[in-house]
Amino acid sequence: MTNFSTLGGRPQRLLPLIAALVLAGCASVAELPATPAAPAQFKEAAVAPAGATAPVRTAGDWWRAFNDPVLDDLVTRAAANNTSIQQAAARLAEARALARSVDSDRSVQVGLNGGASRAQGLDRNQSNRPSTLLNAGAGVSYELDLFGRLSGASNAATLDAQGSAALLQSAQLLVQAEVAQNYLTLRALDDERALMRDTVEAYRDTLRLTERRERAGDLAELDVVRVQTEVASTESDALALDRQRALVEHALAVLTGEAASQFSLPSGEWRTALPQIPAGLPSTVLQRRPDVAAAQKTVMAAQARVGVAQTAWFPSISLTGGGGYASPELGDLFKWSARSWGIGALLSLPILDGGRREAGVQSASAQLDGALASYRSQVLVAFREVEDQLASLRLLDEQSVVQARAVSSSARATSLSDTRYRNGYISQLDLLDARRSELRNRRQALQVRSAQYQATVGLIRALGGGWGEVQATAGAEPAAATRVSSAMPTAKALE
Repeated sequence: MTNFSTLGGRPQRLLPLIAALVLAGCASVAELPATPAAPAQFKEAAVAPAGATAPVRTAGDWWRAFNDPVLDDLVTRAAANNTSIQQAAARLAEARALARSVDSDRSVQVGLNGGASRAQGLDRNQSNRPSTLLNAGAGVSYELDLFGRLSGASNAATLDAQGSAALLQSAQLLVQAEVAQNYLTLRALDDERALMRDTVEAYRDTLRLTERRERAGDLAELDVVRVQTEVASTESDALALDRQRALVEHALAVLTGEAASQFSLPSGEWRTALPQIPAGLPSTVLQRRPDVAAAQKTVMAAQARVGVAQTAWFPSISLTGGGGYASPELGDLFKWSARSWGIGALLSLPILDGGRREAGVQSASAQLDGALASYRSQVLVAFREVEDQLASLRLLDEQSVVQARAVSSSARATSLSDTRYRNGYISQLDLLDARRSELRNRRQALQVRSAQYQATVGLIRALGGGWGEVQATAGAEPAAATRVSSAMPTAKALE
């Protein structure tokens, strides 16, 4: 340690500078706390949902695994016209431009200058006559980045741009998932609407038959009213489904960047394949999530800015140079005798700043703490979303089997009730109850199937847009646990 008491005379003037250098040299970024440890495996087993098998796709074109040309077209249109993607792309372009602007401070700055002035009493001879001074030349400046302030700021801006690129990918994945989920919802509504229309027609046939028998005196008016009630109630449910479909279609229009008034998607049969998510997903699936990557870049940028804030304790050293011509007459401005030049060096180090530099370090550290908390939260959300969708797929797969039995039983009950009613063994009320039960169970089966598609899309999105590193076979054991690497990026690794 230097003994400053031995310094005397002129060297004592360097005490503030030396003290600042010592303080800055002792300052360092504190060790970052670790992020939540990745579990050895997901709590929910990765089971393959029931449905048609579609080709396994890697991240980037995962929606093609559903083998639906209409869905492919909608995703393509959304990629080109969706306003959320365009906004994210604009933010990325802005971040990249800012990174280039910050990095330019590390380069030599060259500029041309020229001017003219006329004054009186300001020259060295204190002349009472007005004088004119014309000048033209070039200036050069360069700041020495001895302590890494400029490179640190450039690195932070570059990390911000990389984070914006990850956010653009996240926006693209979000839009793709929303397009797929809305389209699959619309197709499920189409099937449900078709079921309701068939049911309404069946009730109308029953109503016509009941009215004929009532006019013939075989049935009471109460039987007619009961069927009329069922017809009206079922028509009301059908109209509610029409309303839901219209709203989903309008949402698809916005996602594809088109006006709802000019967007139309005809009703069609629901033939979309249901891809099977393979068991034994790779350990890198969550590291591939763009939102997690963006949060990681934000932490790294915040850490870099802590270092930049700490360099405020160091002096800044700039080199300057200039050359040109200066003359009181325009005609003599560019003569060799009018030439002028100068070079210089500037060292700047604030001594008393009222705590500004310390406040800057504290502010940067607080931003780092916030970025770390956000990153930890993003990792936790990623694990939760995967677990949510795995649990949904497992339970929906079981529910679909049970619901299929309910549909079969209710259809058989309706058939038997219709036969017994026609033979006079049961009342019309019993027949209507059987039909209502069958309709309810068929609708529930369609809704379970729709939920399976929604959960599949949700799982693909939670995995970062694909599962391409593992090519699982169709006969993979459903109960095999999906494993996640315990080497998820930690804040310590970001240093």
